[in-house]
Amino acid sequence: MLRGVDNHSLPHSMPHSMPRTAAFFDLDKTVIAKSSTLTFSKSFYQGGLINRRAVLRTAYAQFVFLAGGADHDQMERMREYLSALCRGWNVQLVKELVAETLHDLIDPIIYDEAASLIEEHHMAGRDVVIVSTSGAEVVEPIGELLGADRVVATRMIVGDDGCFTGEVEYYAYGPTKAEAIRELAESEGYDLSRCYAYSDSATDLPMLEAVGHPHAVNPGRTLRREALAREWPILDFHRPVRLKRRIRRFPVPPRPALVAAAVGAAAATAGLVWYASRRRPTAA
Repeated sequence: MLRGVDNHSLPHSMPHSMPRTAAFFDLDKTVIAKSSTLTFSKSFYQGGLINRRAVLRTAYAQFVFLAGGADHDQMERMREYLSALCRGWNVQLVKELVAETLHDLIDPIIYDEAASLIEEHHMAGRDVVIVSTSGAEVVEPIGELLGADRVVATRMIVGDDGCFTGEVEYYAYGPTKAEAIRELAESEGYDLSRCYAYSDSATDLPMLEAVGHPHAVNPGRTLRREALAREWPILDFHRPVRLKRRIRRFPVPPRPALVAAAVGAAAATAGLVWYASRRRPTAA
């Protein structure tokens, strides 16, 4: 049993008569130790999507993100900048760059505790759903790497030329995450009162409130305060580990990764947008 989770949190068996359930995970700083989008900045630079100035700006954004210093307004300004920056990025090139560097960049920063928790939920018969503000081109491959059953992520509009237009089709941020969870619950038959959710950010309070078993993971000050007030479990994830090493130590039956697109429309955020923003075709 994972430390920090009480004995009643993750039953090892679930009667067939019970409704279907799921565990919803935020991605950045919850399952992985960094921003999924910002982590690929070097790859996007080498692929000619961003210039050196953008790389430096991304490094600063990663620092702010990890320090927990970006509030809603800062995230919105970042979103606008990145949405404009990503205009013209070739989608296929972005996917190829992510695929080429996924294992080198993401595998080493997956929290061991999160991977164990995902395994326990699967063993308990629950679906695992990654719900992230980062772009689908980044989140879907990561979800597959983790063995997630579904993915909800921000989606940018793609033009007829196969490039991002700089506009957002669906923004998986704040209340829209909770809406996506409710839509999945309706379509998949999940009983949300028996479902679980995990996040590090107060912006995900709507998602956490939507389920019967919310958990704060490495929470910032605001979420920690809310979690304590509501008596939600607070988990500390701090051990990044490569999945290959975990597989050798803890073999688990493979699960197919069924990536599902989210529904809706809105604007992009730091994670996704930083990723999308890197798609500019020219680099100075």
